[in-house]
Amino acid sequence: MLYIENVYKQFDNGFLALKGIDLQIKPGEVVSLVGTSGCGKSTLLRIVAGLDFPTLGAALIDGEVITGPHPKVGFIFQEARLMPWLTVAENIQFGLNHLPRLEQQWRTEQVLQKVHLTNFAQALPRQLSGGMAQRVAIARALVTQPSILLLDEPFSALDAFTRTQLQDHLLEIWEGDYPTLLLVTHDVEEALVLSDRVIVLRPHPGRIHRELRINLPRPRRRSSVEFQRLKEQLIGELDLSPAVPNLVER
Repeated sequence: MLYIENVYKQFDNGFLALKGIDLQIKPGEVVSLVGTSGCGKSTLLRIVAGLDFPTLGAALIDGEVITGPHPKVGFIFQEARLMPWLTVAENIQFGLNHLPRLEQQWRTEQVLQKVHLTNFAQALPRQLSGGMAQRVAIARALVTQPSILLLDEPFSALDAFTRTQLQDHLLEIWEGDYPTLLLVTHDVEEALVLSDRVIVLRPHPGRIHRELRINLPRPRRRSSVEFQRLKEQLIGELDLSPAVPNLVER
C-alpha cells in the first residue's frame, strides 16, 4: 500500500508547492494526477520516488517512510534518457550489476518481450524511433521488478498514434503483473483510458480538488457515450477552455 500523509512541500524561495496532500493507493491500482500548471503533480511524484522530500508529512510504502530511491519503485520520465553508447539490452541491464549474469539476461529477455522489442536487443538508441525508445525506458523500469511504477508524462512527447499504442502496451503490462501505477499526465483521455481513479489537483498551493472514479470496463472505447461523459466532467473540473479539450497545462 502506498500512503501519502499530509504532505506539504515548500521550496527554499518560500514557494508552497503542495499543501496537505492525503492519498492512499492500493496494490495494483492505477491512479492519475492531473491539473493545471503549478499544481505540484511532478513534485508529488518525485517525493514518492524518493527524489525529493516533503517539508511536512510523509510518503510511505507498506508503512515504511520513503527517504530515498526505493527498490520497490520504478520511475519512467518524459524523455527516455537512454545512454547512447549502450545497446538496448545494456541500457535495460544497467541497474542489475548486483545480480548474476544469467539472471540479468533472463530478466532482460522477459521485459523485452513485454514491450515487443525482442528483435532490437542489440540496437543502439540512435536506431530507435521515439516510441521505441520510450518502450526501452519502460522495460528498464520493469526489469527491477517494482511493485510501484511512477510515470511522469511518459508519452507526452510522442505523436498521437504512438501515444495511443503505448497506452495500450502499458495496459498489457499492467494486466500481466498488476503493479501499482501512479501517473502524471496532461492528457485527459489518457487519464480516463488508463486509470481506476483520477485525482484533480488545483495550484497555488497544490492541493487535491476532486477525485473521480472511473468505473468503466477495460479496454475502454474513447468514442463511447459514457467515456465522453466522463471526459466532459473531468474537463469541467479542470476549468479547461473548449478550444483545447484534451490537454491540461503541465
